Amino acid sequence: MRKFLLAIAVLSLSVLGHAQILDPVQWSTSVEKVSETEYELIIKAAIEPGWHLYSQTVPEGGPIPTSFMYDDSEGNFKIVGNTVEDEGHVVDDPVFGMKIKFFENKAIFKQKIEVSEGVETIEGLVEFMVCDDTRCLPPNEVDLEFTISEKSQASTTVKESDSDDAEKVIEEAEASEEKASKKGLWSIFFIAFLSGFAALLTPCVFPMIPMTVSFFTKQSKNKAVGIKNAIIYGICIIVIYLLLGTAVTAIFGADALNALATNVWFNIIFFILLVVFAASFLGAFEIMLPNSWANKVDSQADRGGLIGIFFMALALAIVSFSCTGPIVGTLLVEAASKGGLAPIIGMLGFSMAIALPFALFAAFPGWLNSLPKSGGWLNTVKVVLGFLELALAFKFLSQADLVSQTHLLEREVFIAIWIAIFGTLALYLFGKIQLPHDSPLSHISVGRLSLGLIVLTFTIYMIPGLWGAPLNLISAFPPPQDYSESPYGVGFTKVGGGATASSDHGSLPEGAHLLAPHDILAFNDYDKGLAYAKEVGKPVMIDFTGWACVNCRKMEQNVWPKPEVLEILKNDVVLISLYVDDKRPLQDHEVVDSKLRPGKKLKYIGQKWSELQTIKYKANSQPFYVLMDHNEENLIDPVAYTPDVKIYYNWLKTGVEKFNK
Repeated sequence: MRKFLLAIAVLSLSVLGHAQILDPVQWSTSVEKVSETEYELIIKAAIEPGWHLYSQTVPEGGPIPTSFMYDDSEGNFKIVGNTVEDEGHVVDDPVFGMKIKFFENKAIFKQKIEVSEGVETIEGLVEFMVCDDTRCLPPNEVDLEFTISEKSQASTTVKESDSDDAEKVIEEAEASEEKASKKGLWSIFFIAFLSGFAALLTPCVFPMIPMTVSFFTKQSKNKAVGIKNAIIYGICIIVIYLLLGTAVTAIFGADALNALATNVWFNIIFFILLVVFAASFLGAFEIMLPNSWANKVDSQADRGGLIGIFFMALALAIVSFSCTGPIVGTLLVEAASKGGLAPIIGMLGFSMAIALPFALFAAFPGWLNSLPKSGGWLNTVKVVLGFLELALAFKFLSQADLVSQTHLLEREVFIAIWIAIFGTLALYLFGKIQLPHDSPLSHISVGRLSLGLIVLTFTIYMIPGLWGAPLNLISAFPPPQDYSESPYGVGFTKVGGGATASSDHGSLPEGAHLLAPHDILAFNDYDKGLAYAKEVGKPVMIDFTGWACVNCRKMEQNVWPKPEVLEILKNDVVLISLYVDDKRPLQDHEVVDSKLRPGKKLKYIGQKWSELQTIKYKANSQPFYVLMDHNEENLIDPVAYTPDVKIYYNWLKTGVEKFNK
């Protein structure tokens, strides 16, 4: 059993290795003097949230226990007693199916020793295994070193204090990243749920509610059976869309579409696809699956029982495809580009919104009388969705432009297009524009007027963006502020006294540029940035980023401009921004063999920086921030997406302070 689980652990790691390199436990050591000849060796384990480090004692057939070995081959010290560990937790472990003691977040182990004179260091080794609630990593070994001499002990104590501060900052940053990740999945679920309700209010789906509920209540022997069948029907709808989301994840892999998000041609294809969806919703044509599919599925629905109900749900999905297809397609494209379980989460939210009304109205058929009658308002919902699809399409075209650096769709052009789209939508809602399938409009309802005012307000809000306003509400969508015709705003140079953008820095160093509008001195070349950092005596901050990285833009527009963070970025570090999706070709003398893909060459600038991040820092997600000294050693553990300004500032401050000591 134990060997079987370990084999699964190794297989899990090999699969997960394509997404990220996991290293959830960081070890640190210190020494406390007890008497002239006695010392206590202290080992600390900092454990990432969600992971478990197992005790030194576990039941037979369980995971590999944590064990310590101390090199006493020279006989200059004596181990006193056993290694003592924290109290920990004893729970029913879901992976191994037994009661096991393990540690969360952190663990401290202590070992007492007696030493001879002249001992300066003691070497050790820890073997351990970690799991979370669904997977385990293979057993790992880490070398330990303990400094005993009085002179070294003083420096070790200072270093350990720094380490504690750094660990605290890293723990906060990792917790913030995990919280942001969970928030991202919840956001996808919430958006998908709202999209499901929007699809529910389209002409293809809304009229089906009373028809379907009436069928179940009339064809069932009693009310209870009708309710049960309608609930099963709703569950079948959820299962069908979940299977779709699962298929996308399984076929393309958990992170494959995330990689495609930076591909120029795929972004252009997504743009064209969404424009087609938008045109369909606006009334140019209808996207329909072949009628033969619907007829075959409908014939299976007559079989009765659970199979018949399932095919009825499948028939609904096919018949309503002309309305739900564009929404589902957009959700899958947007969710899949984020990688992981996002497509499944998105389809769960969408299908729940579709299925819920059928189950509720079957349970309470009297509610059907309160439903609004079908009419022209259903087409209005479709048209509004069409405008939203059209606006979203330009996000993908913008990503293709950013990655290829063609500067055809810069920030001002993107914002102007959105102003035109939402301004036209406002005119439509106010009844000034009519489209092919609209009913004659004798008056505007209060709801339509209210929505029109909201859209008009949003349109007016975007207008200052043409003159350099940050537009934080939509920071994830338009290109960054430095990717524009006028980085400091139309008709403006740098704020203050008419100075030019580079006046504060004099003549810029070779390879450097200023990130507008905040004037952060930045390099896009690793070697030039490091050389400049050595010249001015400042630490280096590497920013592994991407042109199509949404969270990178959020950090740059919502976190970096904060005064305390901006002060450090402008004055205390040298910023090197490395774009892992930069598709510009490397010069001939820079083309080398890939170390990660045998037989392949690194042809593009982005491939060079992506491989650097993966090999040196064992990570491949962006944004990813590294603070290092002039010897290219980390001053503090790197962090990823950290939207909490205070945590990010503390990380920067801690790293800079360690450099200055």
